[in-house]
Amino acid sequence: MNDAVICTTPGETFELGEEIGRSLSGGDVVLLSGGLGAGKTLLTKGIMNSLDFDIDEVTSPSFTLVNLYKTPRFSVYHIDLWRLDPVHDIVTAVGLDEILEDPVAVAIIEWADRLGETTFANRTMKISVDGDGDEPRNISVERMA
Repeated sequence: MNDAVICTTPGETFELGEEIGRSLSGGDVVLLSGGLGAGKTLLTKGIMNSLDFDIDEVTSPSFTLVNLYKTPRFSVYHIDLWRLDPVHDIVTAVGLDEILEDPVAVAIIEWADRLGETTFANRTMKISVDGDGDEPRNISVERMA
């Protein structure tokens, strides 16, 4: 299933995140790609809001690589691959294999394009966010089995 959405305001991007969050199940992987300032973290905040998590606690894990958010439904691993060299084994560097073994974990991965052609056995959603500054965001959502 593929969707393309144009979000003209940050609020619409946040609401799309909430919609995505309501559709998640344990074991899901959300792959986010887009440039600096495109809205990947804002989308993640919307997802986390739908999971009853304090969005003030949601920050981009650029320096920590992985933030763990415990919600009533899931353990959400918010992963940022920006600082990792795609030449190395990124999956191992962030412990992604172990994270995905947990049936009540959800992984949200920013800068997912750094994973290259990595595929997952888990249900995966690829989201691309295009746009920056005050311009509308073109967001494509591809749901894979």
